[in-house]
Amino acid sequence: MKEEQKDFLIGRHPAMAALKKKDSNINKVFVQEGLKADAIQEIYTLAKARKLVVSRVPKTKLDNLVNGQNHQGVVIAIASYSYATIDDLFEKARSKNEDPFFLILDGIEDPHNLGSIMRTADAAGVHGIIIPKRRAVQLTSVVAKTSTGAIEHVPVVRVTNLVQTVKELKEQGVWIFGTDMEGTDFRKWSAKGATALVIGNEGKGISPLLKKTCDEMLTIPMIGHVQSLNASVAASLLIYQGFTSRGN
Repeated sequence: MKEEQKDFLIGRHPAMAALKKKDSNINKVFVQEGLKADAIQEIYTLAKARKLVVSRVPKTKLDNLVNGQNHQGVVIAIASYSYATIDDLFEKARSKNEDPFFLILDGIEDPHNLGSIMRTADAAGVHGIIIPKRRAVQLTSVVAKTSTGAIEHVPVVRVTNLVQTVKELKEQGVWIFGTDMEGTDFRKWSAKGATALVIGNEGKGISPLLKKTCDEMLTIPMIGHVQSLNASVAASLLIYQGFTSRGN
């Protein structure tokens, strides 16, 4: 059963991605008065084709709706962000005749990191993302805006217990790879076959219990003065190594 969360979608690119996706649950489209950019006209055209109400409103109205975030003159009221199920992720892989390639995010707290990770996941053909229900960012308007539309294409599953979920994935033949300061050089990693990559919290990394369930740990060698990477940057490097090793 899918879960839902009400919110706003902010910005031109996320708005167009949502309008182009036939099954996105859009209630209303708000556009700032006086804007005449080509992107705005395309939004009008897409909304009209879907018989959606488009309201021209002052900039202050949009500012109030999204608490002052940079909306680029466009805000969409959506009924929900739908969360997928684990079965949905496997089905997406089957529909493409591909081995599953999942991301498991252990306590990512920054919505910008989650949005950026979703962009990379979409670009590299990841079949879905698994996040915990607690102590982690959920799907929000900030995540949607940062993802620049990827939120419409990458299914996200919320689970109560990541450790239990990983055990269930392993029972279905999925190999679990974690990230740590010590481990196999990620450049030697092959993500062929059913694979899930675990990305840890921005500061704490992967929780000890979850780490114990991983089949292998991967590390990103660094020779500079800064010995840590932003979570979304680290995730991008690893995702693209997985993408490349799978023969793409």
